[in-house]
Amino acid sequence: MAWQPVCELDEIPPLGARVVAHPDGAIAVFRTDGDRVFALRNACPHEGGPLSEGIVHGNTVTCPLHNWNVDLDSGCACAPDQGCARRYATRVDAGVVWLEA
Repeated sequence: MAWQPVCELDEIPPLGARVVAHPDGAIAVFRTDGDRVFALRNACPHEGGPLSEGIVHGNTVTCPLHNWNVDLDSGCACAPDQGCARRYATRVDAGVVWLEA
C-alpha cells in the first residue's frame, strides 16, 4: 500500500477535521478527542453534505445538513440511516498524518 503525508496531527483540531486533496477528490481527515485519526470522502452518503463541517463525537461525525451520524471506523451511516462514505486508511507517525494513496 502506498502512503502520502497530508498534514501534521496538530493541524487537525481535536474533535474536528481538515480537508485534503486526493486523486479521488476531497477527503475529510478527522481527529477524535483521543487523537485517533480517520479519513472519509468528504460527502455524506445521504445528500453529499460536507462531513468535514460536521460535529465529531466519539468515533462518529454528524453531517451538518440533515444530522445523519456516520461511523468514522467504517464510513457507514448509523442505523436507521443507510449508506456509506468511502473510508481511507490513515496512520500517524512522528506527528505526521499519512493517508492511503
